[in-house]
Amino acid sequence: MNNHTITYNDLVNLGYPKATAQQIIRQTKLNMVKQGYTLYSNRRLGTVPISAVEKVLGFKLLLNE
Repeated sequence: MNNHTITYNDLVNLGYPKATAQQIIRQTKLNMVKQGYTLYSNRRLGTVPISAVEKVLGFKLLLNE
């Protein structure tokens, strides 16, 4: 895991079910596209900023770095 980005596999490793982790990443990507970051409209891109995921979840993630 990078210091600034996260994938659904990272969320699974944090304890989220696979489908939930994928949905979190999907929702984060939609939010990023709405903010003007068209890069995230790519279906093959599965890495998103941790801060954007935290906004979707509504809390800070405790990451072991």
